[in-house]
Amino acid sequence: MRSNLKLKAAPAPLLALTLALLLSGCVNLAPTYQQPAAPVASNWNQSTAAQDSSKGSQNAVAADSINWRNFFLDERLRSVIAQSLTNNRDLRVAALNIEHARAEYRITDAARYPAISATGTSTASRTPASTSTTGSAVTSHTDSVSLGVSSYELDFFGRLKNLSDTALETYKYQVETRRTTQISLVAQVATAWLTVASDRELLKLAQDTLASQTHTYELGLRTHEIGTTSGVDLATLEASVESARADVGLYTSQVAQDINALTLLVGAPVDTALLPDSLPKTAAVLLDPPAGLPSETLLRRPDVLAAEHTLIGANADIGAARAAFFPSITLTATGGTASSTLGGLFKAGTGAWTFAPSINLPIFNAGSNRATLDAAKITRDIDVATYEKAIQTAFQEVADALAVRGTLEQRLDAQQKATAAYEKSYRLSDARYRNGIDSYLTSLVTQRSMYSSQQTLISLRLTEQSNRITLYKVLGGGWNE
Repeated sequence: MRSNLKLKAAPAPLLALTLALLLSGCVNLAPTYQQPAAPVASNWNQSTAAQDSSKGSQNAVAADSINWRNFFLDERLRSVIAQSLTNNRDLRVAALNIEHARAEYRITDAARYPAISATGTSTASRTPASTSTTGSAVTSHTDSVSLGVSSYELDFFGRLKNLSDTALETYKYQVETRRTTQISLVAQVATAWLTVASDRELLKLAQDTLASQTHTYELGLRTHEIGTTSGVDLATLEASVESARADVGLYTSQVAQDINALTLLVGAPVDTALLPDSLPKTAAVLLDPPAGLPSETLLRRPDVLAAEHTLIGANADIGAARAAFFPSITLTATGGTASSTLGGLFKAGTGAWTFAPSINLPIFNAGSNRATLDAAKITRDIDVATYEKAIQTAFQEVADALAVRGTLEQRLDAQQKATAAYEKSYRLSDARYRNGIDSYLTSLVTQRSMYSSQQTLISLRLTEQSNRITLYKVLGGGWNE
């Protein structure tokens, strides 16, 4: 004996489902988003900003519109940065976070649409004669095919839409975070590369000083043997040699550490041919101070945009929390055919359908919905403060970079002239010592002053080059490929 199985679905519920799709999501309870005002001064303080445009500055060009390949002028540095963008693990993780957030958004957004599944079943059963109503064994067969929608929520109050918007803002946040990571990486690699150059130049200076001191000491030994150099001067000469030798060891170690730090940033060994022996005269373009208002400049920075996407997502979460106070309607609908024989599945008269809407009206949940809404509002307020802090931090970074830039030219000019004066003083005092007019102590004092001034000049040149990179970074440059 074969029995029929009545199944679910058909034209009537499908029409109702179509109508429900058209009506769902017609109400959005999220508050209208308003971008908070930028909590910074209305204009830049350029009293200390660099005004010199004679060194290749980009007049009236936003930093974030300058490709990093055009900003950096040294081909070796460009090659190292390109290598870091391929191999750096932090940047790789940031890119994977984008893909993960994109997948999460697709999962969340899919809940807004009905999931349709097809099912085919075949059932056979036997009832023994001892339990059969007819007194004889009965075997029944049922074959069925169905197409249905299960527990589809009609988004009348925008709960699912707002959850989807939150997931979308999370994805956008990861996109901006990846850009922020790249900006930092480009600046860090360039600064590390310049630090290698600076310390290699300092090492060369220490080696030259050691060679000069050694030569002077050897002369002192010979003159001491004939009695023209005192034991005090000879001991002083030896001390200066050992001091220079210690500096050589210090800078040799420092250069090795600099290269290790650069290798970590790049994510792979750096070809020695790409490493500089000394600081280049100009490694990067000198940007003019920003011409626009702070809000126009800072709101384009990826880290500020990332904070705003978080804020917009929190705004959508409020809408989802508000929707929980209203009834939720879900639909289950299936339809297909059923027959006691496989060959009769698609014959006339075998169609069957079921349409089962349900409604859930929240009555009492011990204040859970109210607490969820309060938490969403508080989170939104926290994100507002975080967004404002991001703008303030960006403003301070730009202002600090401009403050340093404003005095660098003056400091470099003064240090170059001071170094030249110390070099002249050393040459004169060394000549007086060699002619027996002064003791070596006078020459040693001027030599140490010259050496210290030369070290300061190298460090200041590094500061000037690093400031160009810092200004480019804080103005949002470095992510544009």
